[in-house]
Amino acid sequence: MNNKKKWNPAMAAELYTLEKTFVGSDLVGKKYKPLFDYFADPATTPECKNYFRILSDNYVTDDAGTGIVHQAPAFGEDDYRVCLAHDVIYKGQEIPCPVDSNGMFTSQIPEVAGVHVKKADETLIGIIKQTGRLVQKDQLEHSYPFCWRSDTPLIYKAVPSWFVKVEEIRDKIVENNKKTYWVPNQVKEGRFHSWLTDARDWAVSRNRFWGTPIPIWCNDDLSEVVCIGSVEELHQLSGVKVTDLHKDVVDAITIPSKTKPGEVLRRVDEVFDCWFESGSMPYAQKHYPFENKEEFENGFPADFIAEGLDQTRGWFYTLMVLSTALFDKPAFKNLIVNGLVLASDGKKMSKRLKNYPDPNVVISKYGADALRMYLINSPVVRAESLKFQESGVLGVVKEVFLPLYNAFRFFVQNMERWESINSNIKFVPSPEKVRATENPTDVWISAATQGLIKFVHEEMAAYRLYTVMPALVRFVTQLTNWYVRLNRDRLKGLEGGDDEAETGLQVLYDVLLDVTILMAPFTPFITEYFYQHLRKLQPSYAQSADGGGSSNPV
Repeated sequence: MNNKKKWNPAMAAELYTLEKTFVGSDLVGKKYKPLFDYFADPATTPECKNYFRILSDNYVTDDAGTGIVHQAPAFGEDDYRVCLAHDVIYKGQEIPCPVDSNGMFTSQIPEVAGVHVKKADETLIGIIKQTGRLVQKDQLEHSYPFCWRSDTPLIYKAVPSWFVKVEEIRDKIVENNKKTYWVPNQVKEGRFHSWLTDARDWAVSRNRFWGTPIPIWCNDDLSEVVCIGSVEELHQLSGVKVTDLHKDVVDAITIPSKTKPGEVLRRVDEVFDCWFESGSMPYAQKHYPFENKEEFENGFPADFIAEGLDQTRGWFYTLMVLSTALFDKPAFKNLIVNGLVLASDGKKMSKRLKNYPDPNVVISKYGADALRMYLINSPVVRAESLKFQESGVLGVVKEVFLPLYNAFRFFVQNMERWESINSNIKFVPSPEKVRATENPTDVWISAATQGLIKFVHEEMAAYRLYTVMPALVRFVTQLTNWYVRLNRDRLKGLEGGDDEAETGLQVLYDVLLDVTILMAPFTPFITEYFYQHLRKLQPSYAQSADGGGSSNPV
């Protein structure tokens, strides 16, 4: 915040008499006369006896402005927290809020009633001046939140809401988080743990039309409240059988009051926060507890979920809160946290700005496998951000897929050559010949393949994608740049004769098949192409064509 008019001691001496200096803490607890007289009359605002006191909190600093901040609990998160902590307000109280849902002042501020808050400044400044309370009028430049869709200024405003009492089960949530396994672990132990230990009651209601209606029926003064647990329960209490649970349908349903005969209960106006529905996914997808009870219980908690880092305070959190509240256990066992994919300039990808290449075009040019491998082999799988570069996708094609395809094609060409010069004897894969070879490069590449298989299985069991792909890329380089090149003449039959050529081809086939199967979860399309050709060489392939045997490699 920059005040264009600097403090002028000489002018201050003309206007004010300095009587005493003291530190800010000396003022804490003292009452003061407010700038405006609204909400200061005990007759209309009994709670005002707690208002207009000087408080202290460490979120206020002296590096901007005066170091003195007015607290308006309806218009700021810190304001609400500080006022709550110092008993200026309390939970459940209707706090002072003279602004309506359209951003207009209400009749509580008669001089500007019906005026938008951004257009009322001059009138309010005039009132301060008339009462002799104006010290300085100036314009200050500072950051301000704007709607990212419409670029219009936002107003931070508290609204009455329905809450889940998260604070009552906070310790259980923290303990359940310890039972889960995260990759990378620092997100669980750091960012997520810190969020959980400071978790507050969760506002689950929203003032919108589209959304799942909150199933709460009550009377006008909330002295009688009924939370409906099923369509059948609603039918029993209201006499209305519904099949459509949208707001426009259920809002018309009333429930006779049990405490005040003749009166009815009506549904509250709010709908659920969509994150409540996301957190309910494990149960909603099975229609639990009304259906699939055994299936749900056998599959809960989920073995594995994955989502972006931004879900630390979103889906990951709501899953944990609701599963703890319902079952006192986490909703998942293992979790991979993805980083965010940003535009090439490091900014958030935006449909409006169109600052990223069309994914359909990228897939058409390079293939889905290349895009998938580029992302899996990036900082994204370590919960770090990635500046997306189309050239990186091209790099995967050039450095991995083309060399691997060339090795596959080289094998097919030389296998067909070997068959043609051996009186059309068919090449038959033989694991025994692979194990029997004494060629050092054969032994080396076979050992490297088995080492890779062991490594990938171990790392995948630990959900560490970020170690798997670099290992696969290194192996493809060893296979294509070293093994194939060193054995090129041998595989062509130009070195060691046809027997050595067959042995080399057996080893190359075995390696290509193992790598194809190993890479299939990451690059399913190109590996499926390889596999459909390699499997035809298996003896069992002909049997499967006649409806028997197995076409899978032994």
